[in-house]
Amino acid sequence: MDAPPIYRLPQDTLHQIFSGLPLRQIMICRSVCKLFNQVLTSSCFTDLISTRSSLQLLALRPPHHRHVPSHPGLHVFDPDQNQWLRFNLDFLPFGSLHPVASSLGLVYLWGDSTDLSSAPNKSLVVCNPLTRQFRVLPQLGSAWSRHGSVLVDSSSRVMVLTELAALYFSGSSQWFSFSSNLPSKPRSPILVSDSVYALCDVGSPWRSQWKLFSCTVAKMKNSQTWNRLERHEWGDVFDILKRPRLVRGNGNRILMVGGLKSSFSLNSSCSTILILRLDLDSLEWDEAGRMPVDMFRCFQESSKFKVFGGGDRVCFSAKRVGRLALWDYCSGKGEWRWIDGVPGSGDGLCRGFVFEARLTALLP
Repeated sequence: MDAPPIYRLPQDTLHQIFSGLPLRQIMICRSVCKLFNQVLTSSCFTDLISTRSSLQLLALRPPHHRHVPSHPGLHVFDPDQNQWLRFNLDFLPFGSLHPVASSLGLVYLWGDSTDLSSAPNKSLVVCNPLTRQFRVLPQLGSAWSRHGSVLVDSSSRVMVLTELAALYFSGSSQWFSFSSNLPSKPRSPILVSDSVYALCDVGSPWRSQWKLFSCTVAKMKNSQTWNRLERHEWGDVFDILKRPRLVRGNGNRILMVGGLKSSFSLNSSCSTILILRLDLDSLEWDEAGRMPVDMFRCFQESSKFKVFGGGDRVCFSAKRVGRLALWDYCSGKGEWRWIDGVPGSGDGLCRGFVFEARLTALLP
């Protein structure tokens, strides 16, 4: 039996045909047959469409306490198609994979060494689930995976930050260690351009008082202290939110998310969840959005909630809610909706990050 005519087409011709498809359709075609998968995962084809616009997806981080499946994968939600997807990570020769961050199509994960002859150790791995390429970053101690926050700005700029120290990797063969000198454990640190921003509690054991701190990477290398970022015009912007978190916004903006206190009393209840936006150029705050009352009622009974996302999309999860709340500003106005069918949600408390899926080549 003769092979179908498409098998006789030159490789370059197939590349030109498929290069006209959107990235979402290319991903679907890769699972049609072995020929399509071979053509669409070849280095020549990925180089050809490497500048194609990415898919803006929301990825879930697996809980630390849950049993790691034998077939690891990355669960992501596509807000534009309103559907869940799963990328297999079985090409990674590591155990207990834990995705923590992403940038420019690359995902950063902690993984256990599978070498039975040596002591268990955590490695920070960068990979592209679409091209199934990976690279192991220089070795770190396991304590960094337990206590450090992984911040990524580009494929060659990675930081692992704790209250006392920071590690910085910029594509060389080693990490550079600096003293962070923060007044308390950093909450929800983010890396924007060449600066790190974090919230720190400078209050007392009885009453929290959150402040915004920043430090450029250059200053951190010179062991200089962090600067408290504040203006008289801001007034009580940090006092009106309960348990605030930072989320990286679009461009040179950051988002601060928290429960809107109904009063300034010590154990004040919250009336909703508020999203504030700070323009780092003008240092002016504005309100980006607030959760609708009907949606917030589902979060009121939970003692805490988790926030993740970035750009114009922020997700919220809480115990016993069973689904995610999504704030979407992509259309130029804040829209709120529910995300159902969360895979393996367990107690419902989900963490995650933005995954810009693209066929980015992973440099050695």
